[in-house]
Order: sequence, then C-alpha cells, then structure tokens
Amino acid sequence: MAYAALLILLSCTLAYQASTLMAVSSLDYTSEALTSYIPSNSKSSTTKKTMNTIDSCWRRMSNWASNRRALADCAVGFGQAAMGGKYGAMYVVTSPSDDPVNPKPGTLRYGVIQTKPLWIVFAKDMVIKLKNELIMNSFKTVDGRGVKVEIAYGPCITIQGVSHVIIHGISIHDCKPGKSGLVRSTPTHVGHRLGSDGDAISIFTSSHVWIDHCFLGSCSDGLIDVIHASTAITISNNYFSHHDKVMLFGHNDQFTADKAMRVTVAFNHFGTGLVQRMPRVRFGYAHLANNMYDEWDMYAIGGSANPTVFSEGNYFFAPNNGDAKQVTKREVKSGWKNWKWRSSKDKFVNGAYFVQSGWGSCAPLYTRSQAFSVADGSMAPALTSDAGPLSCYAGKAC
Repeated sequence: MAYAALLILLSCTLAYQASTLMAVSSLDYTSEALTSYIPSNSKSSTTKKTMNTIDSCWRRMSNWASNRRALADCAVGFGQAAMGGKYGAMYVVTSPSDDPVNPKPGTLRYGVIQTKPLWIVFAKDMVIKLKNELIMNSFKTVDGRGVKVEIAYGPCITIQGVSHVIIHGISIHDCKPGKSGLVRSTPTHVGHRLGSDGDAISIFTSSHVWIDHCFLGSCSDGLIDVIHASTAITISNNYFSHHDKVMLFGHNDQFTADKAMRVTVAFNHFGTGLVQRMPRVRFGYAHLANNMYDEWDMYAIGGSANPTVFSEGNYFFAPNNGDAKQVTKREVKSGWKNWKWRSSKDKFVNGAYFVQSGWGSCAPLYTRSQAFSVADGSMAPALTSDAGPLSCYAGKAC
C-alpha cells in the first residue's frame, strides 16, 4: 500500500509535460436503445461478481431489506459522511401523485419536505411525474431498492441549501423545466419559484450529498449540477446515457466561492449517446476514479477557471471521430498549463488521450474514513458492470 501511495504521489507531483497519454485499440463499439438503460440488473445473485468497495459493503447481505439504513455507512470519497435519514423513521411512498403546494401523506413530496430525518422507501413500482420541482429537505434518504421507481416527464429534483441527502436506486429521466409558481419546501414554508432548468438533480449551496446506483438520461438541461459552493459530494455507481451536457461542477467563471467544492465521481458508467461534461469543472476539485467511459461526441472531461482534476483508474473508449479522441477540453484559449489536471492508472482505448498540465500535489487528501482503493483502469468495466438501479429482492443478496 505504501509503495502504491508513493507511485500516486510521484505522478501527482510531476511537472507539466507537453506529451500526452495515448493508447489505441481496434475494438468495435455497439450502441443500444435508451430503454435498455433503465436497467433490470436481473443477473443471478449466485454469480461471483467483482464488486467495488461501495457495493461490497452491503450487497452481499441477504437481510438488506430489514437493514436498509446500513447503506448509509457505505459511501466513500468526499460525500462519505452523508447520513441521509439514517437516524430517522421509515416513510413509505404509496402514491405517485403530486401536489407542489399541499402534498398529501403517502406521496414522495410529502416525505422529502419534512424537517425530521426520514428513510424514504416505495410500496410498489411507480412512475412519478412531478408537477413542479421536488425540493428536498435535510437528512433524507430516497431508497428505491426492491421496486422500480422512475421520476420522469416533468420537473425533477432540487437539493438547495440543505445537507445530508442520499438518493439511491431510482431512474431520473426526461426531466422538463419547472414552472414559475408556488412550491412547498417544508411543512411550514411555501415559496414562489422562478422555474427550474430541467436538470435531473440540481445541487445548490448544499453539502454531504451522495447519489448512488441511479439511472440518469435525456433531460432538458443537465443530469447533475453541483453549483454555488456545494461540497462534500459523492456521485457513484450511476448509469448515464443519451444526453448532451452531463454534469456541471461550478456555477460560472466568476463565482469564486466554488473553490470550496469537493466532488468524488466513482464507479459510474458513462454510456451511449453522451456528448460532453463528464464532468465540466470550475474552480473546485474533482476526483474521477474507476469510471467507465463508453463514448463522447465532443470531450469527456472539461473545465474553466483553474479547477483541479485528478483522473485515476478510469477506462476511456474514444469515439471513432478522429477529431474527438482527446478526453480533455479546457474552455480557454491560453493560460491553462498551470492548471492541475492529472491522469494516473487510466486505460486509453481506440486512440483516446489525456492532456495533462500543472505541477504540485493533486492528491485528494481524503480523511481515513473517506479514502478508498482505486484499481487500474483496466478493471473499470468490471467495477461498473452493475451501475444503475439494481434488481433487489428481500431475503436475497442484491
């Protein structure tokens, strides 16, 4: 372990080199339809899997359904301390209906706006078409295990000015912009909203958030935005597909408060039909670890305003377009060579390459509880093979 850590540190402290990292392969690429990425994950639980560190923490437990809150102990990276509703009661969603102003008990909105901690589960399969953005309160877990839950065809999720939120095991797709109007955010507060942008999940001035094992795709704006000095975020085990601007970290090039932002992106599968921003980073720090990148039309990792990006153990399969082989894109014409953008243990396929820059340490400086082992990029396809919502059955390992 000490030797491996030394290798990473040496990689992080190298001076900028004009050369780039490249590997070439003649592997073929096969596209699939969007419907295949609202996954069933119906593989036999008796099949021996290569599980990543998050999944191995809980998926082998046959009693997961009666011990759901154990999931809250399994996050890694900057969002590791997100506890969600770990110390709250269980709340069961029984109806997919929605009322943005006066939500009824048994609906998802009624649960997420409560001031007390809650672990929110679902009584049955359901597709929830929200009538306006869903504004979450602190100390909430949305846990879709055991059923198939979709939030789709309307405005989607807003996490604003709160902390300790976990969203696990649901599909969020075809999200639309919200309407200007009244939306309830707590049992005692209804506010006038100007209308959400159409993101799947917008994280705004919030901390300690963990998004795990979700499917996200085909929304009007972004899939996940982390903006306005949000920090302590982990985005893991998700499946992304069929979308242009996937993830934005940082509000704009003038919002310097985003220097505080720390985001871990680990064990995700970036699938078919993605164009750019996986992620696009401003000012803050992003650790991208053991992710699988199937393709991109423009670039995979972008940024502006001098962010720090550490790409570690990822698998990059470049598109066949010879003008889009580069993984990275700086959204400036000059002045980027001092930015700390590093690659370590990444696997580059079909001509993909990563342009490195900067000098000095780029290590994530995790605490002991946040730290996790990152495998070589050649292992990323196996470690991300179950990305997206899982098919879990009570009494069986998931």
